[in-house]
Amino acid sequence: MSQLEIKDLHISIGDKPIVKGLSLTIRQGEVHAIMGPNGTGKSTLAKAIAGHPDYTITGGDVLIEGKSILEMEPDERARAGIFLAFQYPSEIPGVTIANFIRAALQARMAEGEELDATGYYKRLYSKMDLLKIDRKFTSRAVNEGFSGGEKKRCEILQMAMLEPAFALMDETDSGLDIDALRIVAEGVNTLRGEKLGVLMITHYQRLLNYIVPDFVHVMYDGRIVKSGDKSLALELEAKGYDWVKKELVA
Repeated sequence: MSQLEIKDLHISIGDKPIVKGLSLTIRQGEVHAIMGPNGTGKSTLAKAIAGHPDYTITGGDVLIEGKSILEMEPDERARAGIFLAFQYPSEIPGVTIANFIRAALQARMAEGEELDATGYYKRLYSKMDLLKIDRKFTSRAVNEGFSGGEKKRCEILQMAMLEPAFALMDETDSGLDIDALRIVAEGVNTLRGEKLGVLMITHYQRLLNYIVPDFVHVMYDGRIVKSGDKSLALELEAKGYDWVKKELVA
């Protein structure tokens, strides 16, 4: 069983420190949720791990199976097992979902090796049936004219096909109504299993009503300051974050 180790990680945007010494280990089969107020570094953490160029890692390390991924390009990190679900997925006009996912899978293959089209579509439709997605969905351009729920569902289909070891889900519940949230959560729960480790970033406990985490962490001022189980999320929902701040000062 593989694990993603974040060791004393420091991340900056320009000269401004955002993440200030964060450590966390996520094993395949586990679902971790990170909660915290705006501006505390939650999204920065996910994007930096995935290799976003706007974020500079100034200290610490990120390892998969004991091997650092920090010198890898974003595509190499993806091949090593990292998947990032964006808070605001981009539109790609003129590229169908089917062709987009096919290109992503082809990019993972050795030079000169070709993806079998028949096998690809058989697997794609199998995953779509599993996730209860209409097969017509893949003929649409990636995220073009999509609702918030459709964009997130598209990402879950990508995740199902790419089969990452670790999924970083950056505010997956952002902009979703209750029905869309339930649909997306059902997709994540369908993929949940011993081969997938999940890091969910969220402001609100409502997502955790549908995707029940094994661990909940509170992030404040660039660090994880408190950890627990689902009950911690319920406490945050009831009390807000002020009581956590007060504990840190005391």
